Amino acid sequence: QVQLVESGGGLVQPGGSLRLSCAASGSIFSITFKGWYRQAPGNERELIAAITSGGSTNYADSVKGRFTISRDNAKNIMYLQMDSLKPEDTAVYYCNALVRQRYRSASNDYWGQGTQVTVSS
Repeated sequence: QVQLVESGGGLVQPGGSLRLSCAASGSIFSITFKGWYRQAPGNERELIAAITSGGSTNYADSVKGRFTISRDNAKNIMYLQMDSLKPEDTAVYYCNALVRQRYRSASNDYWGQGTQVTVSS
């Protein structure tokens, strides 16, 4: 079994910062973190930050310059540093990764359970 567990969400005032973490655990042979998504009430889940296996990053225009995606390959953790937060950043944030389990030949997509981020004064 493989789990992705997000943490670091919470309530923050506009202009504040949060750092989300996505920790992978379980029977992992290899993992490729793909990115962070978010879903606000009434909206579809959207990709906001992506990272390639080579370390290249891309961001949605709505978060560019404010959010930074990174990963620690040794620890199997992906991060999302969120600065200058705005009320419109309020959403549930999800991490996504491609994981190959031990003793398996195929890789599968995994999602975290989501962590709530609320930006409000």
